Formats: sequence, C-alpha cells, structure tokens
Amino acid sequence: MSEHTLVTIGVVGGTGKEGAGLAARWARSGYRVVLGSRDAARAQQKAEELNAALGSAVISGADNPSAVQQADIVVISVPYEAHAATLTGLKEALQGKIVVDITVPLEPPNIRSVNLPAGLSACLEAQTILGADVRVVAAFQNVSYTHLQDSEHPVECDVLVCGDDATAKDEVIKLAEAAGMKGYDAGSLVNSIAVESLTPVIMYMNRKYKVKGVGIKVTGIEQAK
Repeated sequence: MSEHTLVTIGVVGGTGKEGAGLAARWARSGYRVVLGSRDAARAQQKAEELNAALGSAVISGADNPSAVQQADIVVISVPYEAHAATLTGLKEALQGKIVVDITVPLEPPNIRSVNLPAGLSACLEAQTILGADVRVVAAFQNVSYTHLQDSEHPVECDVLVCGDDATAKDEVIKLAEAAGMKGYDAGSLVNSIAVESLTPVIMYMNRKYKVKGVGIKVTGIEQAK
C-alpha cells in the first residue's frame, strides 16, 4: 500500500481543466481524490470520465462541502471572481486542514497583465478569510493545464510552494512530485504575491510565442547539492 492511499485530496472546482488534470495525476500516483463542485452530479460525471481514462474507480465526485469534509488536504481551483465567496462558504469545514490555493487574481479582459488584488494575493486573502487554524499554501499557479490533462505527458515546469507552515509546505511538495513535477520551498505566504504575478506573464508569453505551455524552471539548486 502506498503512503498516499492514507491521504485524501479534495479538489474544490475539480471539474475545471487544471483541477481535473491535477486530480487525475494524483489518483494515478495513489492518492484518494474527491472532486468537488457546486453541482454534485457534475462532479460525479467528471469523476467517471477520469476513472474511465485511468482504468480504475479511484476518483469520486461530490458537492464542495462534502468533498472538503472527506479530505485531509483541500485544493482550491476556482476563478478569482468566485474565490472569496467559495472560501467563506466552506470556512467552517476547512478548519484544521491544509488548503492549497492555486487561484490567480486575473482581471479580465487584461488577463496578461499583473493584477494585485486588495489583499495583495489570492492566497493571502484566503488566509485572512479562513483564519489561523487553516494552513494555506500557494502552489501550482504557473503550471499549464494543457500539460496536466495528458497524464502521460511529462510536465517540464517546476512548482514554487509558499506558506507559513513548514510541514504543510512539505506535504504540498510531495503533491508536486506525485503529479510529475519538482516542488521547491519558495518562502512564506507573502511570497505568493510574486508567484501569482508570474501567471499573467506566462500567459502573455504563450500568446507572444504562439505556444500553450510556457512554464518556469528553477536552476542552480540541484547542481549545488
């Protein structure tokens, strides 16, 4: 039995492209995964689609509150305009859990320009909404869903992991590795301002160079070991 089977990941917004892509990769590596959605039937349908592709019934679907209640680690994968309302509605259920927030505060139509929200980053706003008993970690903001959706495709992108709890960051670095990427501790949660701000830069470069999968790589660390 993999150690991952002892951990359940709930993905709020798990029917979206990035949430579903990550969910499939984690399920393939041995995690139990519950997709969450405002519509439980939609989450169940997406889970069935992913299970068919994986060849095993390892992913389930539920409404967002039920997915959170079942999970040890909760991933928030929702558009920024739904971010505050989603977290406020799930606040009680999220207490005591690790919350991995992959939200980026994009501001349409200028999604290729950096937008700093009132709380400076979506993850800092999440921590403020949820309170000190929730360990919020920023990660996966800079990873293209086009790579994530093909579980056989290697993801040539590193994951910057920010948070104020070292143990929580270690767990999220494990999630990055389980999804086929390398995760790096990138400091405290306030550094999520910089990490989230990289995403519109990446989106600009995708359009500029007519590609879909621009990512980031960390250099110098492996060579120094």
